[in-house]
Amino acid sequence: MFRIGHKLARSIHRKFSDDSSVDVSESDGIRYLHLGSDTVQSAMQVKDPAALELRYSRGVMLFLLFYPQAASMLSLGLGGGSIAKYVHRYLPQIRQRVVEINPQVIRIARSHFELPEDDERLQVIEADGVEYIAQHPETADVLLLDAFGSHGLPEALSSQTFFDQCAAALTAEGVLVANLWGSDKRFDVYLQRIEQSFGDRVLVLATGRPGNILVFGFKQIPDDLRWSTLRERAKALEAGHRIEFLDFVEALRDRNPCSNHRLFMGSPEEQS
Repeated sequence: MFRIGHKLARSIHRKFSDDSSVDVSESDGIRYLHLGSDTVQSAMQVKDPAALELRYSRGVMLFLLFYPQAASMLSLGLGGGSIAKYVHRYLPQIRQRVVEINPQVIRIARSHFELPEDDERLQVIEADGVEYIAQHPETADVLLLDAFGSHGLPEALSSQTFFDQCAAALTAEGVLVANLWGSDKRFDVYLQRIEQSFGDRVLVLATGRPGNILVFGFKQIPDDLRWSTLRERAKALEAGHRIEFLDFVEALRDRNPCSNHRLFMGSPEEQS
């Protein structure tokens, strides 16, 4: 999520006026989705619709570094469908469900952002994400929370109970990826809640200044957190994806406990 400056020229600006305003704008070959403000919720390269235009969306894919064998993904919040499109095209081994409460967002993702129709690997569900999570324990290897509204992160999607239910919704080795906004005055509260739900098995990745901050929560500590191993995995992933995995690995040093040799997470007993 970021804000467009007032001087941005728009070659397209379509407003879909109702109580949950959804706008589409376009400039210099990039199409943007907005929900009730100039804040960008999603962006797409018109000539390469499946590419991940926003840095935070590329950062989400860091889950591949820790859980490359993931076979199922559940996302709360669709936006323009950038991540859903990328996974659908480049990670065919992953079956996806995307829960979106706003039917207008679903329609526009398909009419303006080239989101594919449902098939055996992609299902878009119009539903309340909080209710869906509560009703589907142990349902996904990867759970993505990317459900900002026009006024930021909804309270229902940031309570301790909700994050506890997110942990319960993951399989035994599952990974939560929560997209948060760095300048949100409640960011530290949200982070502490995720840490509690995941027993401090958490990593934080800043993708902009102040910008989006991704919080990864793990049901289990990954098997090898040495920098040398993470760099090797990142290089291998970069061979198959146009994503700066190595940069993201180095960025993990900024916000997480670590030594010159490895990352740390979890309780002291788990780290030993």
